[in-house]
Amino acid sequence: MSDSRPRVLVTGATGFVGSHVVLKLLERGERVRVLVRPQSSLKNLEGLSVESVRGDLTDPESVRAAMAGCRRVFHVAADYRLWTRDPSELYRSNVQGTRNVLEAARQAGVERMVYTSTVGALAVSCNGHPADEGTPVRLTDMIGHYKRSKFLAEAEAIAAAKQGLPVVIVNPSTPVGSRDIKPTPTGQMIVDFLSGRMPAYVDTGLNLIDVEDVAEGHLLAMEKGIPGERYILGHRNLTLREILEALSRISGRPAPRVRLPASAVMGVAAVSTGWSFVTGRPPRVALEAARMSRKKMFFDASKAVRTLGLPQQPVEAALEKAVRWFRRNGYAG
Repeated sequence: MSDSRPRVLVTGATGFVGSHVVLKLLERGERVRVLVRPQSSLKNLEGLSVESVRGDLTDPESVRAAMAGCRRVFHVAADYRLWTRDPSELYRSNVQGTRNVLEAARQAGVERMVYTSTVGALAVSCNGHPADEGTPVRLTDMIGHYKRSKFLAEAEAIAAAKQGLPVVIVNPSTPVGSRDIKPTPTGQMIVDFLSGRMPAYVDTGLNLIDVEDVAEGHLLAMEKGIPGERYILGHRNLTLREILEALSRISGRPAPRVRLPASAVMGVAAVSTGWSFVTGRPPRVALEAARMSRKKMFFDASKAVRTLGLPQQPVEAALEKAVRWFRRNGYAG
């Protein structure tokens, strides 16, 4: 007997946030289809009952094929790299890829879509208060090609919403937890800490949230979000020193006590990034990351908490889940 339930399409399902979105959908009994690149690791989809369609965001025909018969879409996929030898790859995946998904959704007449942006596409407050969805921001405020590409991709989603496509935008802050297979820059920081490769820290800060809450926020945005609106999916603002001290309590490893000045970090990053153009391997310290670290990425997620019901599990528990997962999967001792 055929399954008549409507399909839900998820792009980026093999990744950190996307795989958790898939898990949440399956828990609710949804029929999930995923768009998967031929070269992607399928580790995060092992044992999950999903329909896989091979394709690529930059291939409009494969996007249309994946979209066929789907009433709802979660466009989570993104090229999240703070360094690449060829920055045009970021724009092809993040901007043109998003255009392709939006156009395919329009042609398919989808009922609802959630686009996954990032707080990196938002402003960083300069007055000491956390920024929110309404803090003014311009393309010239974006540091590096990743942020610029996501800013432009979000602009595509906003424009599509103005033209009548029912697309809601979510801006996750810094998710932490399990299934961070690549890992993300934040996940790599946790791995480096657990492996004793973080002798010092810088004076910066992040807004952390459990990745499971981010995934739940996607489903809540699909259900309750207003098309064209942005919702920050975040929780707690912490300095890097506070994050490292929490990791120390969880793991038993000592937190670094030496704080490096921004000028020293920029120097190390410049050399590390320059060497990457010679070797082709990602830098240990990307210049874009060093530039970003000069400001605290603090945000106010109260809009999503108030209007969507975004859950707020303790950040310490999320860090503990991340530590357990990285250790269990051989990323760190």
